[in-house]
Amino acid sequence: MENSAPAQAAMENSAPAQAASPPDFLFTSGQGTISAYDLGQPITTPACEWPLLERQIARALAAAEAAGQANPLLVGAFAFDPAEASCLYVPGRYERGVRMASEPMTFAAKAALASAPASNQVISVQSTPAAAEFKASVSSALDAFAQGRLSKVVLSRKLSLTLHKPADPEQVLARLMSQNPHAFHFSLPLGQDRRLLGASPELLLRVSGGEVFTHPLAGSAKRGNEPEQDKRVARDLLASRKDQHEHRLVIDEIRRVLTPHCRELAIPANPTLMSTDTLWHLGTPIAGQLNPGQASVLSLACQLHPTPALCGYPTELARQFIREQEPFRRALFSGIVGWCDSQGNGEWAVVIRCGVLDGHQVELFAGAGIVAGSDPAMEWAETGTKLGTMLNALGLDLEVAQ
Repeated sequence: MENSAPAQAAMENSAPAQAASPPDFLFTSGQGTISAYDLGQPITTPACEWPLLERQIARALAAAEAAGQANPLLVGAFAFDPAEASCLYVPGRYERGVRMASEPMTFAAKAALASAPASNQVISVQSTPAAAEFKASVSSALDAFAQGRLSKVVLSRKLSLTLHKPADPEQVLARLMSQNPHAFHFSLPLGQDRRLLGASPELLLRVSGGEVFTHPLAGSAKRGNEPEQDKRVARDLLASRKDQHEHRLVIDEIRRVLTPHCRELAIPANPTLMSTDTLWHLGTPIAGQLNPGQASVLSLACQLHPTPALCGYPTELARQFIREQEPFRRALFSGIVGWCDSQGNGEWAVVIRCGVLDGHQVELFAGAGIVAGSDPAMEWAETGTKLGTMLNALGLDLEVAQ
């Protein structure tokens, strides 16, 4: 699965862009780096209007091909709620590079930007919801579980910051790449100088030459400060019945969606441990072979999204619970971001460990999966830990999230 030859060939057919110029859109993974330029106007049709959206994408790709691109790309993001606007582009130019320290960060002066101490200050901070409201929502979810209405729901919060100096997207991206080198990094323009940035640990879906791969994460624990403590945290997570149950809900739903499209699908019986700089996660790598002539990566991604890892289970009931409980719109947070080509190959990651930068204003997001046995105070603390990825990249005190 790691040799993505069809996708690699597709990327090399594009006209090269100037390496010194920051790309309008950036997506990095273990497969390589995609830099897109000249994005033009976005396609904003929501995913729930799939027939219309599919036609619009096909027309845009055909127009790019007619303009000389051998295998044009679609890049961008889908919202968490399929009824909300997408943010998709067919770029006029793109290039792909091998994932290595020097390639994706040349435009960001990587060494200086990643290591230089930040000198910004927080003028104001607001959590939506506040701690008491978030914990009350967790308690409401526990009641719903006891009544048999839900098995899992993912509750989140938004941290709104006003900074003394405007946040520098290039510096933040360089720091994200430095502190989380194996993450899926992304940078997407949202219009009017707003930009979505993040370092997601989770792949939703990759398709290359008929091979399909996904690596869902569900169940997590804050890493220990000392090596022995960290090992103990990892062992406890792997043995946790609550976290194993949360993870199994995600795997079962992915199996349900992918099985009809695959002639082979290998799903390990048990999850394994996967780490970021701040958290341990339970993860299950799933690989398969698509049926001949089956759906593209984009179609499959939209069928999978949102998985119970981002929304809950059952999906529609969990989504309705989120609408009732969360006092803000997620928009692209906990959506999916990535790319696909005109041959059906592509890669999409979930939009987590992320924020929206807009000059002095910054919005950060984090969520926690709630299942029977969840503790409201611990789930609140988990969101604070997850916010640490972006707070670190911004050079801000982690206590801001508490």
